[in-house]
Amino acid sequence: MEWIKRLNQAVSYIEEHLSEEIDYEELAKIACCSTYHFQRMFSYIADVPLSEYIRRRRMSMAAADLSGGKEKVVDIALKYGYDSPTAFNRAFQSIHHVAPSAARKSGIILKSYPPISFQITIKGDVEMNYRIETKESFRIIGVSAPMDKDVEKNFQIVPGLWTKAAADGTVQKLVSKIGKEPQGILGVSACVGSLEDWKYLIAVSSEDPLEEGWDEYTVPAATWAIFKGKGSMPGSIQQLEKRIGTEWLPNSGYEFGEAPDIELYLNADPENAEYEVWVPVKKKSE
Repeated sequence: MEWIKRLNQAVSYIEEHLSEEIDYEELAKIACCSTYHFQRMFSYIADVPLSEYIRRRRMSMAAADLSGGKEKVVDIALKYGYDSPTAFNRAFQSIHHVAPSAARKSGIILKSYPPISFQITIKGDVEMNYRIETKESFRIIGVSAPMDKDVEKNFQIVPGLWTKAAADGTVQKLVSKIGKEPQGILGVSACVGSLEDWKYLIAVSSEDPLEEGWDEYTVPAATWAIFKGKGSMPGSIQQLEKRIGTEWLPNSGYEFGEAPDIELYLNADPENAEYEVWVPVKKKSE
């Protein structure tokens, strides 16, 4: 329940700062998790990326300001963080399908996106199998790509890296390098600490030397909630991750820990994949 309360407190922070720069790190602090986990869980639970939600709210408020007042369009653009009238016009039209200058005309239809409110929905109709494990640190090797502060952009970066790795033989080469546990291909969202260090790796646990162009990373010692899943990709794993955030986490007695998210792929069949989702956790503070 505390997780949902924190999400709603973060939404309140957004509402109070719509006419200012919204600090993602402050949002994460309110929710007691990393900026990466906050953005990812927000998008899963709200069914809209955080950056898009903020844009919709700002454009809703801008429409109200335009239709009910006499402020200049350029002043309203600046109010909601747009230094360029062209960028504001583009954002406004993407939501309302009319130019800002037309918003004051009688009979013009505008859209309103009210503030979101998170609530607990009791389901329990489908079981979730998980285990809690504490593991020592381990080294992984593979290919990587830098991750963006805006998690929405990473939805293009990560699939692109997988497509390239499958096409150029990297995935098969990684399979031959698997050494220590965990046994499988890993998708690791190493988005902890400084933003400059954020990256995603397709890797395996191994003590082998690096291949040319490869990267290495040490997964820190942590406690993990590990969920098993099976199904077609990527829909199956996305649905499981959404259920973790909406059904398991609020009532688990745990909160997010400071370690990467890990996806462990146990076979290579994208139509009927077997996998595990590792979520770093810690006992909820009293």
